Amino acid sequence: MAAQGVHKYPDGEEYKGEWMEGKRQGKGQLSLADGSRYTGHFEQGLCQGPGVIEFADGSKYAGEFAQGKFNGYGIFTRSDGMMYEGEFRDGKVSGLGLLTFTDGTSGLPRNEGRFEGSRLLERKRATEAVRQAKQAAQQARSVHL
Repeated sequence: MAAQGVHKYPDGEEYKGEWMEGKRQGKGQLSLADGSRYTGHFEQGLCQGPGVIEFADGSKYAGEFAQGKFNGYGIFTRSDGMMYEGEFRDGKVSGLGLLTFTDGTSGLPRNEGRFEGSRLLERKRATEAVRQAKQAAQQARSVHL
């Protein structure tokens, strides 16, 4: 059974949420020393499942996490409004997705397809990946403490 609690770390980080056997487990919010904040699920002390991380520079990721990294489907929005909706692996853009620029366009030809990091490797429709990314982001945003 999980317990609720708050822990302040020596480096300035703070965790509010559920604990089990001395580890962050369940729903919680981790405020980092640099001003970034993660709200979502934890497993064995790491971000796992749906969650949202808001970085100190104003950029944000909402979606799925695994072992503390972006993993699965989600939406990453830079502080200037540029957005990637699609697949992530090991904390990086990897797989099908759509890049939308700050003016709301996706370029001509459209920046949609298979990405690896910041590179578009293959242009192709990514409708299903974008749909799943939007769904994962919505689920992540619905996590409340």
